[in-house]
Parts: sequence; C-alpha cells; structure tokens
Amino acid sequence: MNKLIGLLRLTRPANIVTAISDIMAGAAIAAFYHSRIEPTSLFWLVLATVGLYGGGVVFNDVFDAELDRVERPERAIPIGLITVEEAVLLGSVLLIVGVSSASFVSLFPSGAIALAIAVAAIVYDKWGKHHAVIGPLNMGLCRGLNLLLGMSLLGPGVFQFGYLAIVPVIYISAITMISRGEVHGGKSYTMAVALLLYFVVMGCILFNSYKNDSLIYCVFFITAFAAMTLPPLLKAMRDPKGKLIGRAVKAGVLGLILMNAGWASAFGASFSAVIILLLLPVSILLARLFAVT
Repeated sequence: MNKLIGLLRLTRPANIVTAISDIMAGAAIAAFYHSRIEPTSLFWLVLATVGLYGGGVVFNDVFDAELDRVERPERAIPIGLITVEEAVLLGSVLLIVGVSSASFVSLFPSGAIALAIAVAAIVYDKWGKHHAVIGPLNMGLCRGLNLLLGMSLLGPGVFQFGYLAIVPVIYISAITMISRGEVHGGKSYTMAVALLLYFVVMGCILFNSYKNDSLIYCVFFITAFAAMTLPPLLKAMRDPKGKLIGRAVKAGVLGLILMNAGWASAFGASFSAVIILLLLPVSILLARLFAVT
C-alpha cells in the first residue's frame, strides 16, 4: 500500500487533472474550426497527457533526488517510499504511454507534439529548471504544447492556430518563475512581474472571446480564475515568504482549470467549459491528499 501511495505522490495527481483540462480546452478550440470531434480520439489524447505529465514530474523527482533529501525530505524518494530505480521505470513507462497514445490519433501532428512534450519535459527536469529565464519558458512550452496537443484533433492544420499556445506559455512561465521561492522565499518584484503576466493572459483570452462573440460567457470563467489566483499572489507579493509563495503556486496550478474553461467558452463551447469546470473539485480534492507544485 505504501508503495502505491509513493507512486501516486510522484505523479502529482492534482496536477495531472489540470493537464487533462488543457486537452479538453484544445479539443474545444478544435471543434470551433472543425465541427466533428471523435470521442475516441479525445480519449487517446487525455490518456496521452496523463502519461506525459505524470512521466515528466516523476523524472523531475528523479533528477532532484539528492537535493530533495535536503529541501523536500517529505517527497516519495527521500522518505524511502520509492527508489530512484523504481521512479525511473515508472517515468519511462508513463512517457512511452503518453507518446504512444497520442500516436494512435495520428503520427503527425499528435504523436509528434507528444514526443516534443516528452523531450521538453526531460530537458526542463535535467537542465532547464536551473536557468532563471530558460527554465520558466521551458516549463511554459510544455503546457503550450499540451494545449496544442488537444488542438491536434484538427490535423496538420493545427499549426496555423499555434499562436494560441503562447498564452499558456506565458502563464506557466509566470507560475514557474514565482515557484523558485517556495522553499527559501522570493522577491516582491518577481510576484509583481507574474501579476502583470496573469493580466496579459486574461486579456488574451477575453480578446479571443470578443472576436468569437462569446464574451458574456467567458467573463464568468475569467472572473472566477482571477478570484482564485490573484488574492494569494497579492499576499505573496506583499510578503514573499516561502509558505505564501507556495499557496500562490498551488492556486495558480489549480487555476489552470478555470483558465481552460475560459478558453473553451471563448470559442463558443459553453458546455465543454462546464465539463472542464467540473474537474476543479476533483483537482482540489486530490490537492488535499497529494502535493501541488
């Protein structure tokens, strides 16, 4: 039983639910441009993101095993629930499942995008996270590609709408930037920059909803997103202690679900937005049981 708990802790279940919301938002955008979306294809992409995100965070703990023994001794590897070898095996299997599942939809673009996510995740885990600028952009790229993976239901034509993936890149870059202060504390300036980027993200989604005549629906989800993410970020900006920054990061990660619901509603998929919204209580429940980082 302890082994199972350790494996689950490694994969960050609450975070994985937010990754599923990326795929659903991308699928909603794809449906805006292509009326018919095959449920089976959507299932394979959801399974793909579970594997890709899970594998990515497992390797994060693999590469950080020695550092975590000092800074995060409560994690599964330092505490002895899982060995490094077991974690490597789990992460490898998850990444293979992720790329393979996406390839069942199409080798190109779905499989190719999934492979790019896997590579970007490993690059971040091993090298990217150690760079102040490259690290946040690297992590943001993983999420931007994940939205694009959901949109890959459009086929090769997905890349003409690839600019939309810049928005999650910006948002996750902001969260990754402030998360560097979770252990030892951060700087108010960093929180202020993140706050500005949050507003840029909200503005971009609202602008798209305005273009698509869906503003009235989108405002609801973006307001909820702001209500969830901004208060803890403002508290961390006033007092950038590690504990408050950790809360801001957690709210930011869980807020991805509301952001993705906003994306769906911005492209006229109000029903899909509600379905995405229903993932939020699931993620919050899992966040009480497992760490959100």
